[in-house]
Amino acid sequence: MAPNRSVPCETVLPHIYYRNIEQALNWLTLNFGFTEHYRYGTPVSGAQIYLGRAVIMLASATARPGRTTPSQFGHATQCVTVFVDDVDAHYARTRTSGANIAEELHETVYGERQYAAIDVEGHLWLFSQHAHDVEPTAWGATVAHPMS
Repeated sequence: MAPNRSVPCETVLPHIYYRNIEQALNWLTLNFGFTEHYRYGTPVSGAQIYLGRAVIMLASATARPGRTTPSQFGHATQCVTVFVDDVDAHYARTRTSGANIAEELHETVYGERQYAAIDVEGHLWLFSQHAHDVEPTAWGATVAHPMS
């Protein structure tokens, strides 16, 4: 993947809550192309999936008090960005699967080609590919500490 100083892609392991992990696994693999790495618990209470270098944990929204999903809460509270090698092909796959496209495929001022979709539990996902290496100051950002 080409570098982009405005949007570096490093490894972070988000844990996303779902009421039904098996349903989420099926939906995320069918609609977004994730691959299941493992699952655990009876019934399934957690799983790990991946797409390219992105790794995501799925955790039970019902396992502990205070966990909820966007569909239960009434709106999304975060967005997960996943970098893919061919965002155009990924977008076409997601659109064909019937997933809810929240933001059409477009190119941003900060050098990304991306789109957004909403999953079965209301989580917002952003799929992105570096289109251009853009210095953050070129689109109006103020750089506090340069990244190496």
